[in-house]
Parts: sequence; C-alpha cells; structure tokens
Amino acid sequence: MPCSAVTLSLATITGIIATALLAIAFSTDNWLYTEVKRAQIQQYITNHPEQSHIVEQFTNKYYYYARTQGLFRICYPRDRPQRPDIYLSPVETYCMNIDYFIPDEENQTRLFNDDAMARVHMGRSMIALFIVGFLAIFTAFWTGVVGCWKRSPGNITATAILMLLACLLCAGGMGLWHGVEYYEKEKIIGEEYYQQWSNVLKDNSIISYDWSYVVAWVGVGWSLVSAILFSAAAICLRGERMREEAMNMQYLMPVYPQKSQYAYAGYPAPAAYPGPYYHGSQNYAPYNY
Repeated sequence: MPCSAVTLSLATITGIIATALLAIAFSTDNWLYTEVKRAQIQQYITNHPEQSHIVEQFTNKYYYYARTQGLFRICYPRDRPQRPDIYLSPVETYCMNIDYFIPDEENQTRLFNDDAMARVHMGRSMIALFIVGFLAIFTAFWTGVVGCWKRSPGNITATAILMLLACLLCAGGMGLWHGVEYYEKEKIIGEEYYQQWSNVLKDNSIISYDWSYVVAWVGVGWSLVSAILFSAAAICLRGERMREEAMNMQYLMPVYPQKSQYAYAGYPAPAAYPGPYYHGSQNYAPYNY
C-alpha cells in the first residue's frame, strides 16, 4: 500500500478526533470544579453567630455553592443559589451565563479597573480564537477532500497548514483561558473573586481542573498530530507523483536507429548522404552520363 494512503487515512482519523474533542470541550461546562464544603461553613456559622454577613452570603451568593465553570456558563450540580438569572441548561443542570459584555449596551465596563478590563478582553479574545480555530478546521476539511480526490500534494499541504493554524489558535485560546483564571484568582479585587473571599470560604473550598479542560488540551495535541500527518502525506504524494512521471518518460522518449544496429544485423550501413543528386558535377552524381 502506498505511504500516502496510510498517512492520509491516519491524518483524517486524527483530524476528526481533534475536532470532536475540541468541540466537546468548547461546548461543555466542566473546565473548573469548585468544591465548597457547605456543611463545615454551616457549622462555623452556628458557632459564630456574630458573623451575620457570612450568613447572608452563605444563602444568596453563588460562590458559596459547589459549581462547575466552562467558557460560557457556571453550573450547579447540587444545591444552587436563589438567583433570577439561573436557568435549566440542555443537560438538565442549573446554570447562569458568564458575561463578556458583548455588546455592552449599558456601558457597565466603564466602572471596571484595569485588571477587570484585562480579564474581559482576554475572555473575549479566548472565545474569538476558538471560533477562528474551528473555521480553520472547517476550511481544512474541504481542502483535504479536494486533495484526496485529486491526489494533489498542494491541497494536502494546505490542509496541513490549516490544521497547524487551528492547533495554534486553540492553544492560544487555552493560554488566554489560563490568563483569565489567573486574573480572577490573583489580581481582581471583588466579593465574588478569590482575593476577597472570607477565610472560612477559602479554607473550605477546593478548586481543581475538570474533564473538559483535559479534553481541550488533548484535542489541541491531536490537531498537531493531524497537521504533521497531513504534511507527511503531502511529501509521500509528491514522491509518488515524481516516480510516476519518471516511469512515463521512459515510454515517451523516442528511440532512433543507429548505423551500428544495421552492421550487427548483417546488413551494410546506409550511406550517410543517400542520392540521387542532380548537379552538374560528377563528384555529386551517382551515375556517369
């Protein structure tokens, strides 16, 4: 079997896997999981009734509840706060949207400090990079189909470049997601952000990466593998085409007879300048008049 067929098959399979993993990660809400030990916090409130502000937050604020966080939503697998913006998601969990202020109709961002605005811009750019990455994969699908149909090294090379571009764009989106996470935990000051949480909430909360985050990085890795395999397939196709052209040239090159062929066959070699010539001089005429 030609190496181009094997590498093209493997590249297509890995490309499909990468696309599926990135799509699953992009659309699910399990990037971060925050486990809040509400029983311990409730016991602390019972032992310290003077902490009245914690009692109110314990009931109404979302960050006192166990939750999962994705790119677009914050969801509550168990208990949920009493908020009007919480709705039932398609996967039967109660969620609320993450606001990127697109568009900012009420100009709410005018009150944000530099760190808060940096977080908003990184969040918007993160979503944009993922969307452009999916557009690159969609374009790579069509160039790959044409390349396989025509066995064109140029189209397969374009597919490899587009898959590499998608890999870099999605990796950039992952990097910006980490930037948003860092700003929310270490830089931004506000009651819903980690720096201003109460000590009892910090002591009874565990933040960890969830399965959607792992799936996203695996998808980025598979897209890189797919780009490498498409590049290898293009090299194989180019080599196979060069060999085919060399074989075809052997059949197309004409073969001219030589004088030695006649001598070896037992026939006299033909004259270099066969006559007759009709000139006035006998030096050129084969017959004497």
